[in-house]
Amino acid sequence: MTQEATKNVATIGKEAREGEVQHASPSRAMSPFEEMDRLFESFFPRSWLRPMRWEWPSVGELAAPFEGRLPKVDVVDRDSDILVRAELPGVDKKDLDISITDNTVTIHATTSREQEREEGEYYRREITRGSFARTVALPAEVDADGARASFKDGILELTVPKVAKAQRRRITVE
Repeated sequence: MTQEATKNVATIGKEAREGEVQHASPSRAMSPFEEMDRLFESFFPRSWLRPMRWEWPSVGELAAPFEGRLPKVDVVDRDSDILVRAELPGVDKKDLDISITDNTVTIHATTSREQEREEGEYYRREITRGSFARTVALPAEVDADGARASFKDGILELTVPKVAKAQRRRITVE
């Protein structure tokens, strides 16, 4: 790979200095404005437009403090019901609170541990303790009274029946 090609590959979103490799987070690489920024910068020199070389943070950089705090959720729209699966590692069943409206599900959980005395100082601490809430829009109106939930190995499965008018129907072509 030539030096110019290496420089172009290493430059993602910001101008790299000679020999400097910049790392891109997935959220930065998938920014919807990344292509527009590159096109705009090709028409106007950076020094003219941004004399101090100050950059707006990307959406991923702004969301970094909240990363890992919200559970990952799958929503599956089936014929007569909707399945919601959520990853909730480190959460006990007794610490879960689930509420359902006509077309949303809110999962609220608290992760708390007994306060243990730690010997020494932390070099790095990434395990979080606290609470979070996640509200997910459902693709159809549901009957909250018929909801069933199970929780095993850190995976919450919530099955909610659709109301009769929202159920999927198959139509045969004559």
